[in-house]
Amino acid sequence: MCNTGQQWFKEAKFGLFIHWGLYSVLAGEYQGRKTTHIAEWIMNHLDIPVREYEKLAGQFNPVNFDAEAIVKKAKSCGMRYIVFTSKHHDGFAMFHSKCNPYNIVDATPFKRDVLKELQLACQKHGLRLGLYHSQAQDWHDPDGFMAFKDNSKKNFQSYLDRKCIPQLKELLTGYGDISLIWFDTPMSTTLEQSRNLISLVKSIQLDCMVSGRIGNGLGDYMTTSDNQIPLLPYKGNFEVPATLNDTWGFNKDDHNWKNPNEVIKLLIKINSRGGNYLLNIGPDSLGQVPEASFDILDRVGNYVNENAEAIYGTSGTPVPYPYDLDWALFTCKPHTLYVHVLKGQKRSIYLNNIGNKVEKATLLKTGEPLSYEHIIDCEGNSVIEIELPPSLKDQPGYCIALRTAEEEPIFEDIK
Repeated sequence: MCNTGQQWFKEAKFGLFIHWGLYSVLAGEYQGRKTTHIAEWIMNHLDIPVREYEKLAGQFNPVNFDAEAIVKKAKSCGMRYIVFTSKHHDGFAMFHSKCNPYNIVDATPFKRDVLKELQLACQKHGLRLGLYHSQAQDWHDPDGFMAFKDNSKKNFQSYLDRKCIPQLKELLTGYGDISLIWFDTPMSTTLEQSRNLISLVKSIQLDCMVSGRIGNGLGDYMTTSDNQIPLLPYKGNFEVPATLNDTWGFNKDDHNWKNPNEVIKLLIKINSRGGNYLLNIGPDSLGQVPEASFDILDRVGNYVNENAEAIYGTSGTPVPYPYDLDWALFTCKPHTLYVHVLKGQKRSIYLNNIGNKVEKATLLKTGEPLSYEHIIDCEGNSVIEIELPPSLKDQPGYCIALRTAEEEPIFEDIK
């Protein structure tokens, strides 16, 4: 059961991830070499020396960045929260850090605190703000961990005390209410160090959630592996971080964009297992979000807004596997089953092995009542048959709400 500080997360279902930093200047290529890894890891993957990578700050001038436009777009697409990369593994702070000059205000010609602008825009438009912060990897600090390298001679605690902890304090005291800290890649962080970071967060903002990537089995919610969806419903709080193409940070050569219908399917699939979908955009070095990203989000947002009741505050279906069909996915609320029809059906819709007594069936986006009946199939199983009006036959992308009487239990089986 969630506590009060976490209930919003359980109900939110859909959020925007923003990966943005100096790596956007390189856009996936350094001195004629293209990374085959995700773009924000280019410093590590191509072994770019710290002093060379630092020079990117002098070229970083994102004059097209518009925090309000991004926040308004997220809200219009049905997203309830934003998670922004305050500092990725490259060690560069995307906020005005007073404890370290390697940041967007002090080290670039841009001189603007983009995190403050995002905070104010989220506050204005009613979206929650979370912050990604790389607590263990910091490729700029001599004592920060670096994946795929020898870290045996590093004084990691010195890095925590000198940079990580002071910057967390700045974030938690200077940018209003922070709904979550999205820690990442704990590597060799000890149990005590993970606990101390959690204690720090909670001592400043008690209701600020901490991601499971703090490490050592701790955290307020589970973050799955990137782009990975649990096979079965998960009772605790969880989130699936996912990309719209193949990378997180901007890569000029990555045009492998997901189909909007596939993104809608992924959203509902994650919601049907009880989780949140944290979907990423990667602005370029001028602060511009790739047009293809917004085109996809607009299409997804149309479905979310039309069927909001079947997304926000829903739970996973409490039934054994298999519980999705090749043409539909399901979300639930007490006394209501939502049937997300993602593949057009020619005639009626048949839902087998549902013993509940349905009192009302409606097309959710319009409230139009649909004809239905309870029947028994040739094997004695109970079936609900929903008659489709001509306008819905062979059409995908809609949701049907089936409601039971108040005394009825939640739907127990779907096949």
